[in-house]
Amino acid sequence: MMQPVEFDVVVDGLVMPECPRWHDGRLWFSDIRGQRVYCLDAAHRLTVVHEFADDEPAGLGWLPNGDLLVAGMVGRVVYRIKDGSAIVHADLRSAAPHQINDMIVTSNGTAFVTQLGFDLDADQPEPKPTEIIAIGPEGDTWTAATGLMVPNGIAVNATEDRVVVAESGAGQLSSYSLKDQVLSDRIAEILPATNAFSFCAPDGICLDADDGRWVADSINKRVLRVEDNVITHDYHLGQFVLACVLGGVDRRSLYVCVADAWHRSDTHKTSTGRIVHISVDAPGAGKP
Repeated sequence: MMQPVEFDVVVDGLVMPECPRWHDGRLWFSDIRGQRVYCLDAAHRLTVVHEFADDEPAGLGWLPNGDLLVAGMVGRVVYRIKDGSAIVHADLRSAAPHQINDMIVTSNGTAFVTQLGFDLDADQPEPKPTEIIAIGPEGDTWTAATGLMVPNGIAVNATEDRVVVAESGAGQLSSYSLKDQVLSDRIAEILPATNAFSFCAPDGICLDADDGRWVADSINKRVLRVEDNVITHDYHLGQFVLACVLGGVDRRSLYVCVADAWHRSDTHKTSTGRIVHISVDAPGAGKP
């Protein structure tokens, strides 16, 4: 059953906010269709970190030296932001025939990038099983996992020995062991159906310290928390819910990216994207 929730709007006027991260005491996120990466400080001052002229930023992460990595969806490359410029850290075009998407970067600088497996902007997209691409700290690439149906949000636990991937096309979360920078021992967790929603298409995800998974359910316009395959929290927000992250000083602030539109044909008409804040009990763990 959906529950009432109180939330605050911390940013509005965006096009398609996605891939939020809590890093260095600030909230970072991409505005995919707005072609910008932003950060928001504790005083709610918004700063443009980088603006892309011909690409759409998505997943974010940081190398051990502090350089920001940005997944370029359309260009199918991962950029490194250095001294105000975006240089190519890894070219994924040979492994990704269509748009890349979310990304996490582990503490040793290895990035794991999801890709949609279909053309997001096509009139009649046809999803096909696809893979997760790994990128070494120096930009070398390899296949980390295969056979996923529209892999989307991705998270790694605090000990960095388990990775969870949201499979939007399969309505499930897939959990992997992370060893030697390869994902193995896949466990699929079908997201529970409810009387209101027979299918959940998970988008962005994040983890908490009580083994809960917060899931952005884009098509059903809600964010929910799942623990041991049971829905513990279920909040309807009235807009497409694209991604979420636990941040704040104690990581008990759930930041949720929402918008009225996400398809390219619609987003150019409106800037209804917002990031809202919900207070929760269990603190965040791992990344994002």
